[in-house]
Amino acid sequence: MDNTSVITVVGRRKLCMAHTGEASLPPITRMAWGDGGLDESGQPKATTGNEVGLYHELLVKDIEGYEYIDDDQTSCRYTAILEADDLAGEEISEMGLYDAEGDLVVYRTCMRKGKEPDISQKYQMEEIFVPK
Repeated sequence: MDNTSVITVVGRRKLCMAHTGEASLPPITRMAWGDGGLDESGQPKATTGNEVGLYHELLVKDIEGYEYIDDDQTSCRYTAILEADDLAGEEISEMGLYDAEGDLVVYRTCMRKGKEPDISQKYQMEEIFVPK
């Protein structure tokens, strides 16, 4: 797989179990940032869906909000803010979305993004369901 956002195996399992009625689906409540998303050559690691956490998690914060990004409400964008002093001087290369039970349900890697100490940054991650 490539380095775009991927719904993890845990996330897909929870969706399936909610559809059968065996479990309820916990909401996505937190976003995480880390610096472990690059391989030895400095390129984003390929995502597999088997990730259960970030490779090197630096910070987790509550989601600020969400919005549906299509008319039929099958894809959603989650937003969280890094305040000016959050992760100052760090280089972010991976992100994740956690549900209310603490499970990583969406994961992505990316090129390094430096965090300046005097600038807030708004991050958005999408949960996209693509038909096969």
